[in-house]
Amino acid sequence: MTNGKFYDIIFSGGDGMKKLYNKNQLMFSIVLIVIYVVGASVCDSVSEKTGLTKALTLPFFIVFSAVILLFLGKEKFFREFGLCKSQLPAKKLLYFIPLVLLCLLNVITGMSITKTVPVIILEVLSMLFVGFLEEIIFRGFLFKAMAKDSLKAAVVVSSLTFGIGHIVNLLNGAEVISTLCQIVGAVGFGFMCVMIFAKSESLLPCIITHSVFNMLSVFTPETEMVTTIIVSAVMLVITVGYGICLHLNNRNNIVFQE
Repeated sequence: MTNGKFYDIIFSGGDGMKKLYNKNQLMFSIVLIVIYVVGASVCDSVSEKTGLTKALTLPFFIVFSAVILLFLGKEKFFREFGLCKSQLPAKKLLYFIPLVLLCLLNVITGMSITKTVPVIILEVLSMLFVGFLEEIIFRGFLFKAMAKDSLKAAVVVSSLTFGIGHIVNLLNGAEVISTLCQIVGAVGFGFMCVMIFAKSESLLPCIITHSVFNMLSVFTPETEMVTTIIVSAVMLVITVGYGICLHLNNRNNIVFQE
């Protein structure tokens, strides 16, 4: 089956997603979010039962990413959704130093390798695709769909939905306090990435940072709750602070106007 036929089956047949996108971009974004969250959760749960973490999740991420890339390529939407170089010079983006600090924050308590090689490979590759999928869905499709009506609402909703979406981890047995810390940190991360996209027209810095941050989390050792809370607080300061700085320093550079 050629890529063109695969694309037509997924997006053009019947009530396919292409028709939904043309009719209602916000609903299109919500559908992608539901598919991503439910699909990842189910695949994670089934993978755990097989004894090989992410064994089904990684294939799901690969297929889902391929479908989205086919859609963006077919419709010539790569630039529209930030898969292009930044329109701002590195100086205007503070040379991405906060992004580097953010990635290093994930291993500030050290690194630990306690998993088998197959599991490490599956988890690292899965985290790579998570970075792409979450950025293109929450910062790309959802943010742009809402920004056409209200930029402020788009920033708030994109940030909050991304953070709150992590509550699904509770269904997979995560601790309440650590999950709440993750949600707070994710809200800040979402806000930072929204501002990067809005100011630079590029999602690439967000995708790269998100992927690297997540991949390093595979090697993050278990820490005491106090340490988890402190790291989350520092993460919030970095992400929100960077987002605010980008807004204040680049007031005349913005992709969308209300």
